[in-house]
Amino acid sequence: MKVLVGVKRVVDANIKVRVKSDGSGVDTANVKMAMNPFCEIAVEQAVRMKEAGSVSEIVAVSIGGPQCQETLRTALAMGADRAILVETSEEVQPLAVAKVFKALCEKEQPGLVILGKQAIDDDNNQSGQMLSALLGWPQATFISKIEISGEQAQITREIDGGLEQLTAKLPLVATTDLRLNEPRYVTLPNIMKAKKKPLENIKPDQLGVDMAPRLKTVTVAEPPKRSAGVKVADVAELVDKLKNEVRVI
Repeated sequence: MKVLVGVKRVVDANIKVRVKSDGSGVDTANVKMAMNPFCEIAVEQAVRMKEAGSVSEIVAVSIGGPQCQETLRTALAMGADRAILVETSEEVQPLAVAKVFKALCEKEQPGLVILGKQAIDDDNNQSGQMLSALLGWPQATFISKIEISGEQAQITREIDGGLEQLTAKLPLVATTDLRLNEPRYVTLPNIMKAKKKPLENIKPDQLGVDMAPRLKTVTVAEPPKRSAGVKVADVAELVDKLKNEVRVI
């Protein structure tokens, strides 16, 4: 079974982002970039499934500028077999991502698509659900466990009240949650091997996809700064402040 895995290039999770002075977005100049953590979990899951014998080929896919090749090489070093970069200078929005993956699914005929549940830059959490709707495939979001058995997938997903277990027929769209696995470290030998793996570069026009943004960002602003905490002498003072100053009780 072939698996398609989405890989997004985002600002490194350890970096404190800065908002541009004109409020048009986040400043990414000279900022360390990395693979979206949820996408990293998706790649790791595909590699583990291949190691277990339920997957025959892993294709990593990224959408964006030529810099995304670096992120794809990381996916290849983790264990993906080949990569596809859909190169565009347009702002990449969820519907466009779903349409690109739909076109690639029709071309590649995978049995499973694994995406991160969301990207840490825009937090949209939409692409997987949109892709499922466009393809007419079952979807399993926020998965914390997945096992393939024949033409079916046994899934455990996280919900507000605990865990939900599902059985879904393949082909399937799945989105990963944090507890699905812990991604492996990429070793230097695997980084060297990844340089020789195939990386295809195509344009959205070749897939018949219009990448024009449908959403417009009005403004981006930093959250209000938190005020410093205060120490209280005893419980009585704490209750008094909560009751008369904060007015939460």
